[in-house]
Amino acid sequence: MSDDLLPHAKLTNAAARKIIRAAAAKADEIGQPQCIAVVDDGGHLLTFMRMDGAFALSTNTAIAKAVTAAIYRAPTGEMADGPDIRLAVATQGKRINLPGGLPIIIDGVCVGGVGIGSGTGEQDRICANAGLASVEGAETF
Repeated sequence: MSDDLLPHAKLTNAAARKIIRAAAAKADEIGQPQCIAVVDDGGHLLTFMRMDGAFALSTNTAIAKAVTAAIYRAPTGEMADGPDIRLAVATQGKRINLPGGLPIIIDGVCVGGVGIGSGTGEQDRICANAGLASVEGAETF
């Protein structure tokens, strides 16, 4: 490999769909329909599902949680609040600090984020962790 290139792990579409399915199964189990988003490490949407009965307004919230978790490489809802105009501009206003966004970290590398919205913060986090648990080697929070 060239010294001018970095090796880069990428989340596959198959893994993104696996996360969506597992998170949706957990949402069914707890009786809370959810909006579920998976983004890559740069915060770009890979896949999304709005379950029947999930709040339509949670669509944007779920995506924003996934973007924030991927960019910060940290769970949402635990970050210090405060203005960060650079990130607000870079994410087109998609930075959000509500529970339910988790980074997708495999073998110490952040390859994306999952964002869940429509339930309580705890329900969102439970479903996000269920999604992460479906991917081999992914950390849960």
